[in-house]
Amino acid sequence: MRRLTAAELLEAWENSIAYPAFQRDLNLLGAACPEYSSDELKSLSIGRRDGLLLTLREWIFGTRLTALADCPACGVRAELEMSTAEIRMPQQPELPAVHELAIENLNIHFRLPNGNDLASLAARRHLEDGRSFLLQCCILSVEKSGGSEPKQNLSQAAISAVIQEMARLDSQADVRLELNCPACARQWSEPFNIGLFFWEELQRWALRLLGEVHSLATAYGWREADILSMSSRRRQLYLQMIGHE
Repeated sequence: MRRLTAAELLEAWENSIAYPAFQRDLNLLGAACPEYSSDELKSLSIGRRDGLLLTLREWIFGTRLTALADCPACGVRAELEMSTAEIRMPQQPELPAVHELAIENLNIHFRLPNGNDLASLAARRHLEDGRSFLLQCCILSVEKSGGSEPKQNLSQAAISAVIQEMARLDSQADVRLELNCPACARQWSEPFNIGLFFWEELQRWALRLLGEVHSLATAYGWREADILSMSSRRRQLYLQMIGHE
């Protein structure tokens, strides 16, 4: 994985605008991770992918984050300041492709959800229960007393156990934020999606940068490539000289 220049990051953002969220994540990582092929990136577990996105976000915007969420009780917006270290889960060693869980006299073989599964899910826009679809993709077989059992017949307890084991093995995929309402003191948790959070930050950064390029190009006649090759500090100094707010 490598750091991206302003020009490379802007290009990755531009090339990702028209795509759904899962593909935007892969496009950004594709630019920063030349050591991975496209198929390899798609095959990464969600937690592995999110860990890479978190590192890329740190390199670009730093280690501090501000999360906002509306209180489910009174609707007041709550704010949470945190560091990336607080939402980075301990990385598991290299995991096998297939995992096994024994429960209710069953041996359940499963794999972790990955980018290919998210692509399949996105293609089924009218699917009511996305989690059930992902489970059906990831549960490979169910055995009982040496025979095969239909995975569709798993009990709710068995399904919950598989989900919990997936979360344990791939904990970066299931980050939750603990929030407190400043108005009514309600406490609740919200899932944190680093891909969506990072993309919103990237959108604001790209539009601001394009505005800076426009102002400097208009004032000095410089090429976009020359402006983007400058450090952010130098761009800001030139912008101050032309009275750019």
